[in-house]
Amino acid sequence: MNTKTALILGVTGQDGAYLAHYLLSKGYRVVGASRDAQVANLKNLHTLSIESQVEMASVSISDFRSVYQLLLRVQPDEVYNLAGQTSVGLSFEQPVETLESISVGTLNLLEAIRFTDRPIRFYSAGSSEVFGDTNGAPANENTPFRPRSPYATAKAAAHWQVANYREAYGLNACTGILFNHESPLRPARFVTQKIVAGAVMISETKQGRLKLGNIDISRDWGWAPDYVQAMWLMLQQSQQDDYVIATGRTVSLKYFIELAFRAVGLDWHEWVDSDPGLFRPSDLTEGRADPSKAKIHLGWQSTIQIEEIVERMVQAQLGDFPPAGGSRP
Repeated sequence: MNTKTALILGVTGQDGAYLAHYLLSKGYRVVGASRDAQVANLKNLHTLSIESQVEMASVSISDFRSVYQLLLRVQPDEVYNLAGQTSVGLSFEQPVETLESISVGTLNLLEAIRFTDRPIRFYSAGSSEVFGDTNGAPANENTPFRPRSPYATAKAAAHWQVANYREAYGLNACTGILFNHESPLRPARFVTQKIVAGAVMISETKQGRLKLGNIDISRDWGWAPDYVQAMWLMLQQSQQDDYVIATGRTVSLKYFIELAFRAVGLDWHEWVDSDPGLFRPSDLTEGRADPSKAKIHLGWQSTIQIEEIVERMVQAQLGDFPPAGGSRP
C-alpha cells in the first residue's frame, strides 16, 4: 500500500500542527507549506515533537504560479488549506490582506488543482463567522450566510468558490465550517488564550487587571485536536460535501472567564474589566451550531467539554499539561 502524501498550508498554526500530528500517526508523508520555509516559526511542530517529521516547502498562496509549482513538486494526494489571516479582529485593520490570503489563496489552490488534472482531495478551512447573527437559531449547512466582518466575508467567498469548483469541474473539494476550537497551541492574540494567560499571571502575582473587549457574547467552543480529525474524515468520503463542525453546546464568554479564574483559585469579578475601547466595529452576540450532519455522515462528534478544555489550557500555561494531550491517533 502506497504512502499517502498530505500537503498542509498553514502547518505552523494551531490546526495545522495538530493535523500534521494526526496524519503522521496514520502513516502519511506530511509536507507543510509556508511563505518562507527557511524562516518559518516551527514552534508548534516542535511542541508536538514532530518538527523533524514534517517536510517544509515555500509557497506564496496569492501567486498562482507558486501554488501550481508546489503541487507539481509535492504530488499530494490530499491538500488541506488552513492558511490565511485567522483573526476576526485583525481583519478590520487589514481587510485587503484578509481577503487576498483567504479568498484569492483558495481560488489559486482550486485552479492549480484543476490544472494538475490529478485526483487530489482538497479541504478548505471555513468558519462559523460566515453565518453572522442567527438570532439564537443553531446554524447548519443550509443556514444562509450573513458575514459581519472582513474575515467572515472572505471565508464566505472561499466557501462558494469551493462549492463552484466541486460542481462545475468535479473536484474532490469540501469546506469544513468550523465553530470555535481551542487548545494550548492557540496564539496569545486570541481572547481565549489571553484570558487563560491573564488568569495564570494574576494568580502568580496577585496584581494587575485583565482588560477585555465585549464579554457579553456566547460561543460554541470545542477541542482543536478533535476538529482536525473531522477534516481528515471529510476527505475520506466517496462524495465530497460541506460540514458544520461543532460541539452543539453554546456557553458565554463570561463562563469561559469564570472557568479560567476558578482553575487558579480566583473570582474573576475581582480581576477583569470590559473595555469599550477594545470592542470590534461589529460582533456576533451568540454562536450556535447544529453538527448533526457530521455525526450522521462522518461518525464524528466532539469528545471534550468546555470545562475540561479550559482546565487543560490553564494546566498547559502552568506547564502541567502536554499540548498534544487528547489528540488520539
